Amino acid sequence: MRIIDFVVSLGSLILLGPLMIVVAILVKLTSPGPVLYRAPRVGRGGQLFTMYKFRTMRLAGDDGPRITAGDHDPRVTAIGGWLRRFKLDELPQLFNILRGQMGLVGPRPEDPSFLRFYTAEEREVLSTRPGLTAPVQLIYHELAERHLRPDEDPTQYYIDHVLHQHLAMDLDYVRTRTFGGDLLLIWQTLLHIAGVRKSYTPAERAAPLDGAIKTTSRS
Repeated sequence: MRIIDFVVSLGSLILLGPLMIVVAILVKLTSPGPVLYRAPRVGRGGQLFTMYKFRTMRLAGDDGPRITAGDHDPRVTAIGGWLRRFKLDELPQLFNILRGQMGLVGPRPEDPSFLRFYTAEEREVLSTRPGLTAPVQLIYHELAERHLRPDEDPTQYYIDHVLHQHLAMDLDYVRTRTFGGDLLLIWQTLLHIAGVRKSYTPAERAAPLDGAIKTTSRS
């Protein structure tokens, strides 16, 4: 899969280079600050690396909470909201894939400040490279944001209600991943970018986060 990651990321950077230049110009012209957001992340084996994204917030780096409160977060710029909607802010991660720090598909690259909340079982997700896309990025992120109230602290909410649900999905992916399944996830990601999104039922929209997805408990 590493060969495929390398070839696809290199080809994508060549193909999408003009688009990335346009995005970089828009980010620079619409708000002060750097074009790229450099985020510390935990990679395979617990190794730290710097993940690249186009900056989508007025306050990047260590200012404010590490978790974005979805549509309620006032730090997200107008162009940033558009980039996040179509996942264009994540295009610079192709450089991380090219360097072997990430894969096209894999568990979410987590902020190292949350690593201390992992259980011994959950650390199994660190056995493989984090990915640009995975089931969590496609499905659970949107469900989580629907349940976050504007008056709640997004970081504490993430620790209490989201982190372990995310890890449950990541762990399930690591234990059941197949080449065909990865190809399907890549296809679903392209559909998401194109605006073809999952249609959630009223029950899914109203359900508490703890019941939004299955867990990986084997008991």
